Amino acid sequence: MKQNEVSRATMGRIPVYLRYLREHTRPGGNISATTLAQQLHLGEVQVRKDLNAISGAGRPRTGYDTRELIAALERFVGCGERGGVVIVGAGKLGRALLDYRGFGDYGLEILAAFDAAVEDAPRQSNSGKPIYPMRELSGFCARNAVRIGIITVPAGAAQQVAEQLVASGVRGIWCFAPCTLCVPDDIPVQYENMALSLAYLSNRIRTGEAGQG
Repeated sequence: MKQNEVSRATMGRIPVYLRYLREHTRPGGNISATTLAQQLHLGEVQVRKDLNAISGAGRPRTGYDTRELIAALERFVGCGERGGVVIVGAGKLGRALLDYRGFGDYGLEILAAFDAAVEDAPRQSNSGKPIYPMRELSGFCARNAVRIGIITVPAGAAQQVAEQLVASGVRGIWCFAPCTLCVPDDIPVQYENMALSLAYLSNRIRTGEAGQG
């Protein structure tokens, strides 16, 4: 299976596998998909499919070399790759994302935020990360090989921000603004509509679809 065919559900389980392998196995040892599934209370077939998609099939009777499996999972999520993430829009949502530590589970690091309201000296978020004026965006992205830009500005400003991010060299955009961006074909955009997600959840409750994917 190609990497771009791996589902979001599989991506969600990778940090769980990594955490367990790092904390409960020894270098040079082996672990089977069966054992991993039992320890994590997951389905064996699902674990086997996840691991096969990322690192190939385990060896008969011995399973996976733990060092090789950890390395394969880390490569998949990009651990150790140079390049980080920036946020444009340091309102409540932007600051919450800036301070969130869970991105590290996927080999991602949000380095800084940028906001039009910051005019002179950089400010700091609660976690101590910097919030810079917009004029510093391009130079910061170049110096830090930034790969991803997160847009948390109002819809009316999102297109201009997207253009600035693309011009600054980002390779992908995560957009929280309720709009559709016009960007080059080689720049993937992931849209996050929180109102739609909440409405979808509400609809599932009304229609009795609890527990369905």
